[in-house]
Amino acid sequence: MSERNPIPLILTGIGSIVGTVMVLWYYGYLHFAKPEDALLLSDFTMLKTVPGEDYKVSLEPAAQVAQCVDGVLVLFDTQQKGLTGVLVDNKKKAVRCMGQETPQEVK
Repeated sequence: MSERNPIPLILTGIGSIVGTVMVLWYYGYLHFAKPEDALLLSDFTMLKTVPGEDYKVSLEPAAQVAQCVDGVLVLFDTQQKGLTGVLVDNKKKAVRCMGQETPQEVK
């Protein structure tokens, strides 16, 4: 009985795993998350306003400020400078806004 060299088998296994991971990443089935990808500013709830009905809100303002940029509501965090994000719903659809549009350059 001849003895086999295990090194080619080990290299083949490692190469197969690395190749599989690269193919899955290339086609989008595998995503290496960065800390900024999963950053959640805060949870928000919409209070529906009904004419003639009172609702209570806190007098203390939230730590975020919103601004309309290109028709999308963008949140800026006042506690962590440089932290901004687009307000989205639970299906990752951007919340649109009306009013302040960014001026377009006239040529």
